Amino acid sequence: MSANLPEQYRRALSREEINALPICRYEGRVCLVASPRELERAAAELLQERVIGFDTETRPAFRVGEHHPPALVQAAGAQTVYLFSLRAREVLPLVAALLASRSTHKAGVGLADDVRALQRLVHFEAQALVDLGAIARRQGLEKSSVRALAALFLGIRVPKGSKTSNWAAARLSAQQITYAATDAWVCRALYLRFSALGLLDAAACPPA
Repeated sequence: MSANLPEQYRRALSREEINALPICRYEGRVCLVASPRELERAAAELLQERVIGFDTETRPAFRVGEHHPPALVQAAGAQTVYLFSLRAREVLPLVAALLASRSTHKAGVGLADDVRALQRLVHFEAQALVDLGAIARRQGLEKSSVRALAALFLGIRVPKGSKTSNWAAARLSAQQITYAATDAWVCRALYLRFSALGLLDAAACPPA
Protein backbone atom coordinates (compact mmCIF):
# COMPACT_ATOMS: atom_id res chain seq x y z
CA MET A 1 0.00 0.00 0.00
CA SER A 2 1.18 3.55 -0.67
CA ALA A 3 1.88 5.93 2.22
CA ASN A 4 -0.06 9.05 3.12
CA LEU A 5 1.15 12.28 1.57
CA PRO A 6 3.38 14.27 3.96
CA GLU A 7 1.73 17.43 5.25
CA GLN A 8 4.17 19.78 3.49
CA TYR A 9 2.83 18.64 0.11
CA ARG A 10 -0.86 18.90 0.90
CA ARG A 11 -1.31 22.58 0.13
CA ALA A 12 -1.92 23.72 -3.43
CA LEU A 13 0.53 26.31 -4.72
CA SER A 14 -0.96 29.48 -6.17
CA ARG A 15 -0.16 30.65 -9.69
CA GLU A 16 1.96 33.41 -8.18
CA GLU A 17 3.93 30.94 -6.08
CA ILE A 18 4.56 28.71 -9.09
CA ASN A 19 5.66 31.68 -11.21
CA ALA A 20 8.15 32.64 -8.51
CA LEU A 21 9.92 29.27 -8.74
CA PRO A 22 13.10 28.86 -10.84
CA ILE A 23 12.52 27.75 -14.41
CA CYS A 24 14.04 24.35 -15.06
CA ARG A 25 14.77 22.82 -18.46
CA TYR A 26 16.35 19.48 -19.25
CA GLU A 27 20.02 19.97 -20.05
CA GLY A 28 21.12 16.36 -20.54
CA ARG A 29 21.52 14.25 -23.64
CA VAL A 30 18.64 14.27 -26.13
CA CYS A 31 18.43 11.96 -29.13
CA LEU A 32 15.91 12.84 -31.83
CA VAL A 33 15.66 9.40 -33.42
CA ALA A 34 16.13 9.82 -37.16
CA SER A 35 18.04 6.76 -38.41
CA PRO A 36 17.85 2.96 -38.13
CA ARG A 37 21.04 2.99 -36.02
CA GLU A 38 19.52 5.50 -33.56
CA LEU A 39 16.33 3.46 -33.43
CA GLU A 40 18.33 0.33 -32.62
CA ARG A 41 20.23 2.11 -29.87
CA ALA A 42 17.01 3.55 -28.42
CA ALA A 43 15.45 0.08 -28.33
CA ALA A 44 18.50 -1.44 -26.64
CA GLU A 45 18.65 1.26 -23.96
CA LEU A 46 14.99 1.93 -23.23
CA LEU A 47 13.91 -1.69 -22.95
CA GLN A 48 16.60 -2.18 -20.29
CA GLU A 49 15.35 0.74 -18.17
CA ARG A 50 13.27 -0.03 -15.10
CA VAL A 51 11.53 3.36 -15.24
CA ILE A 52 11.13 5.91 -18.00
CA GLY A 53 9.34 9.23 -18.11
CA PHE A 54 6.77 9.09 -20.91
CA ASP A 55 4.80 11.73 -22.78
CA THR A 56 3.42 12.58 -26.20
CA GLU A 57 2.84 15.79 -28.13
CA THR A 58 0.08 16.46 -30.63
CA ARG A 59 -0.42 19.18 -33.20
CA PRO A 60 -2.88 21.64 -31.62
CA ALA A 61 -6.43 21.91 -32.95
CA PHE A 62 -7.99 25.36 -33.19
CA ARG A 63 -11.41 24.53 -34.66
CA VAL A 64 -14.36 22.71 -33.13
CA GLY A 65 -14.32 19.04 -34.10
CA GLU A 66 -10.73 19.18 -35.32
CA HIS A 67 -8.48 16.34 -34.10
CA HIS A 68 -4.94 15.28 -34.85
CA PRO A 69 -3.02 12.07 -34.09
CA PRO A 70 0.00 12.21 -31.78
CA ALA A 71 3.05 13.58 -33.56
CA LEU A 72 5.85 12.94 -31.08
CA VAL A 73 6.66 10.41 -28.36
CA GLN A 74 9.12 11.25 -25.60
CA ALA A 75 10.83 8.60 -23.45
CA ALA A 76 13.26 9.67 -20.72
CA GLY A 77 15.73 7.13 -19.39
CA ALA A 78 18.38 7.60 -16.74
CA GLN A 79 20.96 9.01 -19.19
CA THR A 80 19.12 10.08 -22.34
CA VAL A 81 15.77 11.44 -23.44
CA TYR A 82 14.68 9.91 -26.76
CA LEU A 83 12.26 11.75 -29.03
CA PHE A 84 10.40 9.77 -31.69
CA SER A 85 8.74 11.67 -34.51
CA LEU A 86 5.70 9.68 -35.61
CA ARG A 87 6.14 11.00 -39.14
CA ALA A 88 8.55 8.04 -39.35
CA ARG A 89 6.27 5.02 -39.06
CA GLU A 90 9.22 2.68 -38.49
CA VAL A 91 9.41 3.91 -34.87
CA LEU A 92 5.93 2.60 -34.06
CA PRO A 93 6.96 -1.04 -33.33
CA LEU A 94 9.44 0.20 -30.70
CA VAL A 95 6.86 2.52 -29.15
CA ALA A 96 4.43 -0.40 -29.00
CA ALA A 97 7.04 -2.74 -27.50
CA LEU A 98 7.98 -0.15 -24.89
CA LEU A 99 4.39 0.42 -23.81
CA ALA A 100 3.73 -3.33 -23.75
CA SER A 101 6.81 -4.12 -21.63
CA ARG A 102 5.99 -5.40 -18.15
CA SER A 103 9.53 -4.75 -16.87
CA THR A 104 9.83 -1.10 -17.95
CA HIS A 105 7.52 1.19 -15.98
CA LYS A 106 6.22 4.20 -17.88
CA ALA A 107 5.61 7.24 -15.67
CA GLY A 108 3.55 10.17 -16.88
CA VAL A 109 0.40 12.22 -16.46
CA GLY A 110 -2.78 11.47 -18.39
CA LEU A 111 -1.33 8.26 -19.79
CA ALA A 112 -4.71 6.74 -20.64
CA ASP A 113 -5.34 9.43 -23.26
CA ASP A 114 -1.83 9.01 -24.69
CA VAL A 115 -2.26 5.25 -24.92
CA ARG A 116 -5.65 5.43 -26.61
CA ALA A 117 -4.32 7.84 -29.22
CA LEU A 118 -1.28 5.66 -29.93
CA GLN A 119 -3.40 2.50 -30.15
CA ARG A 120 -5.13 4.07 -33.14
CA LEU A 121 -1.75 4.00 -34.89
CA VAL A 122 -0.33 0.64 -33.76
CA HIS A 123 -1.67 -2.36 -31.87
CA PHE A 124 -0.37 -3.07 -28.36
CA GLU A 125 -1.61 -3.91 -24.88
CA ALA A 126 -0.25 -1.35 -22.43
CA GLN A 127 1.47 -2.66 -19.32
CA ALA A 128 3.25 -1.15 -16.30
CA LEU A 129 1.82 2.36 -16.62
CA VAL A 130 2.23 4.70 -13.65
CA ASP A 131 -0.08 7.71 -13.89
CA LEU A 132 1.41 10.28 -11.54
CA GLY A 133 -1.64 12.51 -11.80
CA ALA A 134 -3.93 9.72 -10.68
CA ILE A 135 -1.66 8.98 -7.72
CA ALA A 136 -1.70 12.67 -6.75
CA ARG A 137 -5.50 12.82 -6.96
CA ARG A 138 -5.84 9.73 -4.77
CA GLN A 139 -3.78 11.63 -2.21
CA GLY A 140 -6.31 14.46 -2.30
CA LEU A 141 -4.49 16.92 -4.58
CA GLU A 142 -6.75 18.88 -6.90
CA LYS A 143 -4.03 20.10 -9.28
CA SER A 144 -2.30 17.16 -10.92
CA SER A 145 -0.75 18.47 -14.15
CA VAL A 146 2.95 17.95 -14.81
CA ARG A 147 3.56 21.65 -14.15
CA ALA A 148 1.65 21.63 -10.85
CA LEU A 149 3.32 18.45 -9.61
CA ALA A 150 6.79 19.65 -10.61
CA ALA A 151 6.25 22.87 -8.66
CA LEU A 152 4.94 21.11 -5.55
CA PHE A 153 7.26 18.10 -5.37
CA LEU A 154 10.41 19.29 -7.18
CA GLY A 155 10.31 23.02 -6.46
CA ILE A 156 10.74 23.97 -10.12
CA ARG A 157 8.73 25.77 -12.80
CA VAL A 158 8.29 23.95 -16.10
CA PRO A 159 7.84 26.46 -18.96
CA LYS A 160 4.84 26.02 -21.26
CA GLY A 161 5.96 28.20 -24.18
CA SER A 162 6.07 25.50 -26.89
CA LYS A 163 2.98 23.55 -25.84
CA THR A 164 0.79 24.79 -28.70
CA SER A 165 3.44 24.76 -31.42
CA ASN A 166 3.26 22.55 -34.52
CA TRP A 167 4.53 19.16 -33.34
CA ALA A 168 3.87 17.65 -36.76
CA ALA A 169 6.46 19.88 -38.43
CA ALA A 170 9.10 18.12 -40.53
CA ARG A 171 11.82 19.78 -38.43
CA LEU A 172 11.39 20.59 -34.75
CA SER A 173 12.91 23.75 -33.35
CA ALA A 174 15.47 23.75 -30.55
CA GLN A 175 12.79 25.18 -28.26
CA GLN A 176 10.39 22.35 -29.11
CA ILE A 177 13.06 19.71 -28.51
CA THR A 178 13.96 21.16 -25.12
CA TYR A 179 10.30 21.48 -24.11
CA ALA A 180 9.49 17.90 -25.12
CA ALA A 181 12.57 16.46 -23.42
CA THR A 182 11.87 18.42 -20.24
CA ASP A 183 8.33 17.08 -19.90
CA ALA A 184 9.47 13.45 -20.10
CA TRP A 185 12.46 14.05 -17.82
CA VAL A 186 10.24 15.73 -15.20
CA CYS A 187 7.88 12.74 -15.23
CA ARG A 188 10.77 10.42 -14.42
CA ALA A 189 12.00 12.79 -11.70
CA LEU A 190 8.50 12.87 -10.21
CA TYR A 191 8.34 9.08 -10.19
CA LEU A 192 11.59 8.99 -8.23
CA ARG A 193 10.30 11.59 -5.76
CA PHE A 194 7.00 9.73 -5.32
CA SER A 195 8.98 6.54 -4.73
CA ALA A 196 11.17 8.24 -2.11
CA LEU A 197 8.04 9.51 -0.35
CA GLY A 198 6.51 6.03 -0.32
CA LEU A 199 3.57 7.05 -2.52
CA LEU A 200 3.93 4.18 -4.99
CA ASP A 201 2.68 0.65 -4.62
CA ALA A 202 5.98 -1.19 -4.12
CA ALA A 203 4.67 -4.36 -5.75
CA ALA A 204 3.58 -2.56 -8.92
CA CYS A 205 6.20 0.18 -9.08
CA PRO A 206 9.72 -0.95 -8.11
CA PRO A 207 12.30 1.79 -7.52
CA ALA A 208 14.58 2.76 -10.40
